[in-house]
Amino acid sequence: MRFITYLENNQEKVGVINDKDQVFNMNVLLEGNKFNTMQELIENFDQEKLMTIKKGMLEKNTQSISLDNIQLKAPIPIPLRSIICLGLNYKDHVVELKDSLGKERKIPDVPVYFSKMANRIVGPGGLINPHHNITQQVDYEVELAIIIGKEGTNIKKEEVEAYIFGYSIMNDITARDLQRKHTQWTRGKSLDTFTTMGPCIVHKDVLPLPLELELSSKVNGELRQKSNTKNLIFDIPYIISDLSKGITLMPGDIIATGTPSGVGMGFEPPKLLKSGDMIECHIDKIGTLINKVE
Repeated sequence: MRFITYLENNQEKVGVINDKDQVFNMNVLLEGNKFNTMQELIENFDQEKLMTIKKGMLEKNTQSISLDNIQLKAPIPIPLRSIICLGLNYKDHVVELKDSLGKERKIPDVPVYFSKMANRIVGPGGLINPHHNITQQVDYEVELAIIIGKEGTNIKKEEVEAYIFGYSIMNDITARDLQRKHTQWTRGKSLDTFTTMGPCIVHKDVLPLPLELELSSKVNGELRQKSNTKNLIFDIPYIISDLSKGITLMPGDIIATGTPSGVGMGFEPPKLLKSGDMIECHIDKIGTLINKVE
């Protein structure tokens, strides 16, 4: 089941897409409920609503619209709070960045967490502002994003799946020169438009743990990154359980799980983004997120 936020007649709506790319308005499927945002849906979601949605999508008289006739937005356009990110969570990415960020890198013994600010997340087809007046080293990073489904703290590894709503694709755009200059990552990863996400959120019911999903990125059609989520150094149960120790995770929280090798800075010479570049981030069973650099 693929949940989306979309524009229809200049109005932002929450919906779901079936296998035939028909879009169903969530408020039509869940008659008597009114969800203006994905955040509201996630906060009030339960198994009963899931079954009602599935049933409604199968009924012949349920209104729908073609995916071609709507504009997709980021599934969660305005995040609840800063995105929680993991750095250095694929071994091959650690190796490729061993010198480019200013010091030797080693495989981490514990997760490397950082925050990524985003006042508004860019959706499919949205433009990335390269901020040429601030940075000259803009890079891409395909990542699996976890969407938290219910409030939880001190979550046990074996109970993690109960706290997940679903999964999406995120492109963690990064200003490498700012990242190196400030010796930490928040500044270089938080410029406006530096978070893109989509095209949808796939419900956990479709993607049960453990996940083994192929992920890749292309720039102007050239394959740059290719790996599988089974190669995560710290897997999803570990990440959520560890993060929740003393920190309350909330519905709608976004956790980006890290990127594999093949980022622009990892090449010799570097293959950094420039105006006009088209980036395609793909994860099997979720879809493809495409954005262009202004």
